[in-house]
Amino acid sequence: MNKIISKLLLFSGFLFLCIGVKAQDSKKVLATASMIADMAQNIAGDRLMIECIVPIGGDPHLYDPIPEDARKAANADLIIKNGLTFEGWLNELIDNSGTKAKQVLVTEGIDAVESLAYKNSADPHAWMNAMNGIIYVENITKALIELDPEGEQTYRINSETYIKKLQTLDQYIQDRVEEIPENNRVLITSHDAFQYYGRKYGIELEAILGTSTDAEEQTSDIMRVINVIRSRNIPAVFIESTVNPKLLQQIAEDNSVKIGGQLYADSIGDKDSPASSYYDMLKYNTDVIVEGLKQEVQNTKRNTDDKPGFWTSGRIGLALGVVMALILVFVANNIRK
Repeated sequence: MNKIISKLLLFSGFLFLCIGVKAQDSKKVLATASMIADMAQNIAGDRLMIECIVPIGGDPHLYDPIPEDARKAANADLIIKNGLTFEGWLNELIDNSGTKAKQVLVTEGIDAVESLAYKNSADPHAWMNAMNGIIYVENITKALIELDPEGEQTYRINSETYIKKLQTLDQYIQDRVEEIPENNRVLITSHDAFQYYGRKYGIELEAILGTSTDAEEQTSDIMRVINVIRSRNIPAVFIESTVNPKLLQQIAEDNSVKIGGQLYADSIGDKDSPASSYYDMLKYNTDVIVEGLKQEVQNTKRNTDDKPGFWTSGRIGLALGVVMALILVFVANNIRK
């Protein structure tokens, strides 16, 4: 009996050693953001080790690398990045890490949306269009084959399956958007992450911040968003998972408009969220946007005053109530005299 147990333990130890050696020998791919890492994982399967720099739920615009990120970069065989001004911190991280890994731009071939305000500055959120997502997949597949030629067949099969899934998703998004009444096809968010989505699927975009969250909101931008809500009678606005929602929540409250839901733009959600993959993120965002904008506006008597903040419909009533109370007190005091 003891001999059998000893042999089992020896075999188990040998098995774990083999697994450990295999994991150690796996080539390492480092993605800058969670959407890109998820795409790479779908293509690579279990042949490669896929890691990500910015953790799920983190904001890549504002990310501040930690020493562990330099270690990941130093040990990587391949680094896949979005570019288009998305990872402003990446060059310094790579320089500090001393990595010899090849760097691949997964947005190669994308028809980038150029900034109207800044020269040579493009909107980085190209993945928000599912057909652009296919270009990401093709670029990643090519990079993985170059890294690991022996896995070419696996990568091509996985890539073809994934691309078909994204093509189906693209049609699903288009069909769902058409359920929104035409006048309601205006997407109001915290930052301008949905231009590619809107241009592809036929939705106007309005945001308080620009394409990066690394900016201060301007009064003119707040006024612009408020005017759109009032003039178009928009039924809902949408907060984002990586952006502080307070300002947009205040605008919604001041203008009697609903929060249509939380969208995912710069990161997928965690494993317990409804947007735990790139595919799920686009599908979930679409369902939330459509259901929010299909609603009827319940309060059409919104304040048309140009001033945001205090002077809004609900608060005007409060102010008038206070004024009336003061008048009554004044009259009562004069009657006593």
